[in-house]
Order: sequence, then C-alpha cells, then structure tokens
Amino acid sequence: MHQHKVNSVITTIGRSMVAILFLVSTTISLALCMLVSSLNDAAAINTAGSLRMQSYRLALDIETQSPLLSTHTVAFEQSLTSPTMRALHHWYVPQKIQDHYTELLLTWRAVRSQLDQMDKDGYLTQVAPFVERIDQFVFELQQSSENKLHLLALISAMGLLLILMVVLFTIQFTQRQIVTPLNQLMAGCKKIKQHQFSLIINNNSDNELGILARTFTQMAADLNKFYADLEHSVNEKTHRLRHANESLQVLYNCSQQLSVSRLTHQHFQHMLETLIAIDGLTAAKLIIVEPNNTTTEITVGNHQSTTWHQQSLLIDGEIMGQLWWQYQLPCPDLALIENIANIISRGIYYNRAQKQTEQLLLMEERATIARELHDSLAQSLSYLKIQLTLLKRQLKTPTTNSTQWQTVQTIDEELSSAYTQLRELLSTFRLTIKEADFNEALNQLLAPLQQQTSAQFRVDNQLPSMALIAHNQVHLLQIIREAILNAIKHANASHISVSCHQHQQMINVEITDDGIGFAPSQSKLNHYGLNIMQERASCLKGKLTVHSQMGSGSQIKLQFALSEG
Repeated sequence: MHQHKVNSVITTIGRSMVAILFLVSTTISLALCMLVSSLNDAAAINTAGSLRMQSYRLALDIETQSPLLSTHTVAFEQSLTSPTMRALHHWYVPQKIQDHYTELLLTWRAVRSQLDQMDKDGYLTQVAPFVERIDQFVFELQQSSENKLHLLALISAMGLLLILMVVLFTIQFTQRQIVTPLNQLMAGCKKIKQHQFSLIINNNSDNELGILARTFTQMAADLNKFYADLEHSVNEKTHRLRHANESLQVLYNCSQQLSVSRLTHQHFQHMLETLIAIDGLTAAKLIIVEPNNTTTEITVGNHQSTTWHQQSLLIDGEIMGQLWWQYQLPCPDLALIENIANIISRGIYYNRAQKQTEQLLLMEERATIARELHDSLAQSLSYLKIQLTLLKRQLKTPTTNSTQWQTVQTIDEELSSAYTQLRELLSTFRLTIKEADFNEALNQLLAPLQQQTSAQFRVDNQLPSMALIAHNQVHLLQIIREAILNAIKHANASHISVSCHQHQQMINVEITDDGIGFAPSQSKLNHYGLNIMQERASCLKGKLTVHSQMGSGSQIKLQFALSEG
C-alpha cells in the first residue's frame, strides 16, 4: 500500500512519457506509411494520362495506315503494363482502382486484336469508350492520391493534438504535484537555516512528496522543541555566569574609556550604555555641570514615567554633575553604580584636564611661532623700513625723479601693509588662554578688550564646554576677539553683544554692535580682520556671514558643526 503511494507521482509521469512516445511513434509511422503508399501515385497518374494520347495516336496510325502502327502498339502495351502500372496491384492500393486497371487490361486485349487484324472501323468505334474509361481511371488515381494526402494531414493533426494534450497534462501535473511541493520544502529549508523551526508545510497528498512534507514538518517541530530546551538551559547557565562576571566587566569597560587620548561625548555615552547592561537597569542619564551653569545631558536606554534615582558626581568636593538611572526588578547593585559614578567623575575631570593641556600646547606652539616671526621676519621688515626711509631722504623731493619716487612710494606702501599684517598676526599668536572651560576662557579673553573701550559688553554664552575640542575652541575665541577688535577700532560702537548657543549638533555664534557700520563689499587698505575670520571659519568647516550697512551697525554670524576630532 505504502509502496504504491510512494511511486504514484513517478508512475504518472512515466506513463505520460510513454504515452507521448507512443503517440509520436504512431503518428510518424502512419505518416511514413502514407508517404510510401503515395510514392507511385504521381508516376501512375502520369503514365495513365499518356495512354489517352497514345490511344488517339493509334487511331491516327490506323486511319492513315502508318507504318509506325506496330511500334506505337508495342509502346502502348509497354506503358499499360509498365512496373508503375503493375504496382497498382499492391495491397495498399484501393480495390476499386485494381479492378479498374484489370478492366483496362481486358479491354486492351480486345482492342489489340482489332489492331492486329487492321480492323479500322472496329477500332475507331471502340477508341472513344476506351479513352473515356482511361479518363475515369486517371480521375480515380488522382482522387485516391488526394485522399491519401488528406488522411496524412488528418493523422498528423490528430497526433499533434493528442501529444499537446498529454504534454499539457504532464506540465500541469508536474507543477501541481512536484514543483509546488518542492518550493514549499525549499522555503521550509530556508526557514530552518534561519533558526525558524515553527513551520507547517500544507501538503495533504498521498504521494512521496506529501509523505516527505509531513515528515519534514514533524522534524521541524522536534527541532523546535529541542532547540527551545537547549536555549533555555544555555540561558540559565549564561545568566548565572554573566551575573557573576557582570560587575567586574562593567567596571573594567568603564575604566577602559579613561585610557583614550581624548575623552569625548561618545565615550561618556558608551559608559552609560555599559551601565544599563546591568540587570534591572532600564535607562541612565548623565548631566555634566559646566562652570557657567550650562549643562550637557546624555541619555541612553528606554526611560519611562517611573521614578529616577540619582548619584552626585564629586571630585575633591567639587560637583561635576549627576548620574540618574531607572530600574525594574531585579534590583541592581547600588555599590556597583556608585563605583561607576566615581569613574565617570574622574572621566569628566580628566576631560577638562585633557582639554586644558591641549589648549596650552596650542598656545605655546603659537607663542613659539610668534617669537620666531618677531625675531626673524619682523626684524627684517623693520630694517627694510629704515633703509627705505633713508632712501626717501636721499631722493629729497618727489620732483627729482617722478618714476623713482613713485616706485619708492609703492614699495613703502606694500612694506607697511606687510608689517601691519605681521603685527596683527603676532598679536593674534600672542593671545594666551589658560582656561579649558569655554566660558572662563571667553571671560579671560574679553577682560583686556573691555579695558580698551568705553563700549558696554553683553555676553550670552550657553555653550557647554564639553561640546568643543581645544582646536575648535581656540579658533572660535580668535574669531570672537577679531570681531570685537574691529568693533572697538573702527565702528565706534557703544554696545557690543556676544551670543553663543548650541542647537542639536550645530554651534551658532553671533557678534553684533551698534557702530557706524561699513560696506562689506569694499575692502580697506591694511585691514585684514574679515579675511582672517573667514580663514578661521574655514578651519572650523563652518560658515561666516557678515551683515552691515553704513550707519546701522554690524552683525557677524558663525555657524559650524560639532566635531569630535
């Protein structure tokens, strides 16, 4: 019984193949038989048709008593009894044609006796019926050949139709009973490969693929059960091992963050992500307090409407910020959280120390460059100015030689321009900023500038120092300094405002004054402040925009993206 079911699909397909082979063989065989039987038809029709002409020729010979009568008589008899005509007695030739051919032979014998006796009147009397009988014989031969061709076409059409029907049935059966179940099995194999063991293959057929589908479904169910049991056992053991190792691992990971050359926002975020990996913790939040009372907030996890718990971050009694967290059962290890809070406190302090060290290194490097420029290029330019002054005295008056005097004037102007640029560059390089905190550094920068003017300064700084690396902070302070110097020296402003804000990952800085204004499109001789600010904005990969009109003050806007490196 089972063996019969297993072989059902194979048997059906085999029978279909045998049926196709049988139909093809039968159709070809019948077509070949019909073609073989038709090979002699054309020659027979041609020969039979020539008998009519020969009959009339014999009538003409007997009428004219032609000496060729006997020759033509022999030729007629040879045509009538030729192998082509004798082949009409085969089994595949219709009996009617055979009978008619036999009658023609008998009639010819009677006609031949009249020809031999030179019975002119008798032959002429029988020639017309004899030719008519030949015509009827030729018509029957033609009709028989056409019938064979029609039968051949019918056999071919019926064979082709039956073959197409069997082929279509085989394709439809294969698609339904083999291809579709195989596709289902392939889809099930892919799910098994992806560890998706909960699957059911819907194939209720009784053939071998149906049995295979049901067996495969049962195997997947068993695998699902075994895999679930194994996963449960592994999870239990892993949970116990992870719980024992978690505290040390978390502390180690947090401590590793302090070993980098520069602590950034991402490192503190990674510490918090390591923290919430502790069982029970669902969310954590770090608030870093800046000296200007601005804060930097980093939040990880899925915080809910439940109560937040907090731990202050202290270093030598100074508050660095707060660590907040939320938890659910099981309760986390509070001693571990306290240790992590201490690590984060040291990280914040280390970040400030790193930034201050980098800034001092930058300032020291810039001061070294300023000294080198002062001792080399500045001295050379001063010497050239002295020599040019002596040269102008030797020329005495501009009228002595107008061409020489004009050349000297040009050299003097370019030399003064270069000296002015060098002085501004040295003044910029000699700026010393010791504080790592941006707010303190900004106040330290503005203090000497306030002494140079009677204008009132208004500062609105909301930038957290954590957001700025030392390199960007130096460039930002230099741009602010250059903008305020321009307002002090050239604008005659009574109020100067500095505003610094952060929106998401963008820093926005705005310096405005109520001075006399200027036309940004018209550059002034020996004034390079705007060009220097544009170059520094390019170093920040930011955009510097200057808005000013004569009599309506000036507004300088800087926008650049935060950078971690």
